[in-house]
Amino acid sequence: MQELVNSVPFSADIWYYLAIDIVIAICLLFALRLMSGKMASVSTSDELCAQDNFAFGISVAGRMLSLCIVLAAAAASSEKSDYLTAALSMLLYGLVGLLLIKIGRVLHDKIILNRLDKEALIKKRNTSIALIDAASSVSTAIIVSSVLMWVEGFDLNALFAVLSGFVVTQAILLTATRIYERRYKENNQSGTFQQSITKGQMALALQHSGNLLGTAIVVSAASSLLKYNPVGYVSNLTGWLIVGMALTLLLVVLVIIAKRAVLAGLNIIQEVDQQHNVGVASIELALSVGIAMIVSGLF
Repeated sequence: MQELVNSVPFSADIWYYLAIDIVIAICLLFALRLMSGKMASVSTSDELCAQDNFAFGISVAGRMLSLCIVLAAAAASSEKSDYLTAALSMLLYGLVGLLLIKIGRVLHDKIILNRLDKEALIKKRNTSIALIDAASSVSTAIIVSSVLMWVEGFDLNALFAVLSGFVVTQAILLTATRIYERRYKENNQSGTFQQSITKGQMALALQHSGNLLGTAIVVSAASSLLKYNPVGYVSNLTGWLIVGMALTLLLVVLVIIAKRAVLAGLNIIQEVDQQHNVGVASIELALSVGIAMIVSGLF
């Protein structure tokens, strides 16, 4: 058997840590499901089953995936000195993740998509809004998880660093969305980006979701370019902001080049904005995420 599988040796205690992490993760995911219903003033079971509200399911799924991404970073970086410490570390990371996901959604509603009522539209089965909501939550989780892997330990200094990363996430996502809205307005005189997704423009939602996810993936590469300073609160914040913005601009340029090369001969603006071509928008999403993964992999 050893000749067929040349595995890395690991401690038998790993199964106990796995059991602890999975139990805590399931409890937090269940708590997230309950919170999702209470925040929307609905019953999750009724929305998902009786009402068959796909938009609500997409939104909740995005939050659950976001929590799992944060918990994955917690499992990788938590202390393994004893079972109690591991459980407390995982639980604290998870609670912080839940809190940041909640705050991120509020900021996304009040600041980024400030011209629409997201919760009301999701109740009305607007899958375009739900898709962007899910992509926003996952994008926040990707950067927060990279910060969790970047810091050392879990003390107040690490917590400040995580909060700094979260602030940077929202600033960059806000900037990216405003740039996208401006581009859309320049190419479409009949309405704004937020008005279009309010009407259920799925192609536009897919395109923008790719922008959000790609931005988050490339910004997470900053963890490989910056040195962690436990007491460097300002330098940690400005470092992530400057490097994150620079990587975002690099991604924008590379994605534009990739789209013009791969989708040569297609009028992307006409196909996505006017004709609502979900297929072209899906390719754009794949290019945005794929190029971001390549750039992130270099670092």
